Amino acid sequence: MKKYLALVCAFVVVAWCVARPEAQRGGRGAGGGRGGAQEPEGPTPGAQLTAPDIPFDSVPDFFKLPEGMNFGEVPGVAVDSKGRVYVFTRSNSAYGPAFGPTAAQLLEFGPKGEFIREIGKQLYGWSFAHTVRIDKDDNIWAVDKGSDMIIKMNQAGRVLMVFGRRKESADGAEPWEHPNPPLPPNDGMFRQPTDVAWDSQGNIFISDGYVNSRVAKYDKNGDWVKSFGEPGTGPGQFRTPHAVVIDKSDNVYVGDRGNRRVQVFDTNGTYKREFRVEIQPDYGTRAVNGATPPKGSQNGIGAPNSLCIPPGSNVLFLGESTWPGRIFKLTLDGKVIGVIGKSGRLLKQFSGGHQLACPSENEIYVAESSNWRVQKLLLKPMPAQTANGR
Repeated sequence: MKKYLALVCAFVVVAWCVARPEAQRGGRGAGGGRGGAQEPEGPTPGAQLTAPDIPFDSVPDFFKLPEGMNFGEVPGVAVDSKGRVYVFTRSNSAYGPAFGPTAAQLLEFGPKGEFIREIGKQLYGWSFAHTVRIDKDDNIWAVDKGSDMIIKMNQAGRVLMVFGRRKESADGAEPWEHPNPPLPPNDGMFRQPTDVAWDSQGNIFISDGYVNSRVAKYDKNGDWVKSFGEPGTGPGQFRTPHAVVIDKSDNVYVGDRGNRRVQVFDTNGTYKREFRVEIQPDYGTRAVNGATPPKGSQNGIGAPNSLCIPPGSNVLFLGESTWPGRIFKLTLDGKVIGVIGKSGRLLKQFSGGHQLACPSENEIYVAESSNWRVQKLLLKPMPAQTANGR
């Protein structure tokens, strides 16, 4: 009988240990492993919690769409060297489903917002628009999350290169599943990519964000080099790498949205550092979509939807997730210089800057997927005492 009771007690102790939450026993679920990260109850000790507001204007009715035409969700915007603006919108304009209604349309506007043309109408790679970028030669790069493709076009709108391949309709295309642990990625193929950037040597970096959680590198000729990153919360790991930009010193900044941080790498994919934006929001603002997190919650704060570095600049703009929905101006080491706007539907308010285009430090275009628009912002000088931190 004593032996039986001892066995029962041992079983109960083991079961209790197994059942204890990961966070209580220092497991990877609360830190740097593949388990789901737990949302912190408050900001990081010693974090920068406040920053001055940057005064700005939003140009009303800037884009002149053709009669009877509207934007759909707008996840992408870019500006070329001549000031022409490219808007990648989910307007359900192309025909034939991938695994849902096709939603991608690339439109070009002049420097004054005048409509110029539609580029790549009903292109095979159009499925679900995500971002658009312009390289140093004014080539147009469109990242399509639905077709798993990145498409390079010249100014004539002709396809020059394609990266990845969409699922064949003949095989019955279906949405990607999200098994845990995830399936290993394949070289040269993507599962819901998010963004693209280039270093000074012309190497191409593609954030392969929603499923693979990595960054892929190609050389300037479009030949595969390597990839770096994996799902997780530790250094060099990602939970939805949603944006990628590269500064003039060839530092690679990856907006690790699910982990609410920006990670910085060299062009070989070696982790260098990371920073977070933890400026506390106005909890009186409301989310445009879904429930607003309760007062004190850190959910969504500083989650980088978008990143943009003006040409040759030493500052970085970061567009927050849908709520609190702000835009931040930062130094390249992550110090917040100022805050632009807040959540909402009105002019000068945002529902998450899904992509930013910043031809200069004082001119920003904000693509808003939830508000179905692009806002052109003109930043005003900050008062000297706030600009200098006094």
